[in-house]
Amino acid sequence: MAYDKDLLGSIAATRLGLGARGDEIAQASADPEGWLLTQVNPGGADLFRTDMPSVPERLAEYRQIGLARRQAQMGAATETQAPAPDVVQEVRRLIRENAGQDILSRLQLAAATNAPFRERWALFWANHFTVSGVKGITANLIGPFEQEAIRPHVFGRFEDLLVASSSHPAMLLYLDQAQSIGPGSPAATRAGRNGRRVGLNENLAREILELHTVGVEAGYSQADVTEFARAMTGWSIGTEREGADQEGRFVFRDNAHEPGARVIMGRRYADGGYDQARAVMHDLAASPHTAHHLALKIARHFVADDPPPSLTARLAGAYMDSQGNLAVLARSLITAPETWAPLPAKFKTPYEFMVSSWRAAGTSPGEIARVAPVMASMGMRTFAAPSPKGWPDDTASWAAPDGIIKRMAWSETFSTQAVGERDPLTLAQNALGARLTPLAAKTISRAETRAEGLSILLMSPEFQRR
Repeated sequence: MAYDKDLLGSIAATRLGLGARGDEIAQASADPEGWLLTQVNPGGADLFRTDMPSVPERLAEYRQIGLARRQAQMGAATETQAPAPDVVQEVRRLIRENAGQDILSRLQLAAATNAPFRERWALFWANHFTVSGVKGITANLIGPFEQEAIRPHVFGRFEDLLVASSSHPAMLLYLDQAQSIGPGSPAATRAGRNGRRVGLNENLAREILELHTVGVEAGYSQADVTEFARAMTGWSIGTEREGADQEGRFVFRDNAHEPGARVIMGRRYADGGYDQARAVMHDLAASPHTAHHLALKIARHFVADDPPPSLTARLAGAYMDSQGNLAVLARSLITAPETWAPLPAKFKTPYEFMVSSWRAAGTSPGEIARVAPVMASMGMRTFAAPSPKGWPDDTASWAAPDGIIKRMAWSETFSTQAVGERDPLTLAQNALGARLTPLAAKTISRAETRAEGLSILLMSPEFQRR
């Protein structure tokens, strides 16, 4: 890298990090690559909440709401009988109490962390393996999903991350895998005798192929999706039938598994119960198609909407050479010359914009009730991506005039509350370093008030891009 170290330090903190905080650019400038490489932790990404209720505990809360309603409906109407709870209101309460605190804790971690690349890397993988709160029950489980299935594995083997995310109760519920039953399984036969309708669900199998691993360019067929879905039958969530220690956790139900061998993308997989789908995932993780799919997505997220093909090839090669070691992949990204191109080519999402604003001002969100409506108004309701594809990662999705106006309105209010007696030009120098242009510096210095100066910084093209 032939660029000035001050510029490289600015790129490290603003492009590969979450926006500079305090003297972060000065720290990074001493050794930009080294500063980032020390954040690659084989033990995983940081957890954002240590007091988080578990998945079984959260699912038990849902069951209690339903049980209370059924008991009220079945009981005789008496003067002393409690009314049936409003299920919708009770579910909303759980989401506010659980998911709301999860979101706030994750934002607070992002605003304060001294390892911003590690946090950005974790957020990338959380979006790659999206679980969305479009269902009430999944909204309540996204926090545990990210902490249990994603963050511990983001610098480990991709295969482990794939299996952990695919078998987590949140994903099994979000993509309806928990109810998928092989048409020729004993469970389906018994259900048919009892007059119940059960069937195969292809959602998770399809998204693993299309979004999580090989991608549509791999040329798999609908038959491959169906066969993979059959291989995954039996992957479900424990209930009271399996015992208290399994309730609300991943279980494999052999009696729901579709018997027989499967042929998926030209490979034959013997009938082996749980191991059948597991063998498919092993091969998907090892595929060059997966290497290219992930490499392109990482390059697009960190560097440019249309990244250099050389960077994609470099990352794909690192993935294959290391057998899907994500720590090696992260280091390859950090040391790639294409990563350090001087011109910022990425436009911040609302989440990135607000986090980088808190970091620039040295503050942190205090109440989710103040943050969530603003982020939703900007088009990014946290924990509620519009589809399994996750949030879009391109400029066109976030740079529309209405979104810019919403950012401007928030910036004005935030700056009034956050600037205090501090000099906005000093904040700008700390936030952007060598990326602060003379024009932006002059405009900020000429602002009529400190709050106006900070607001100008936050809405400047230099700050909006990374």
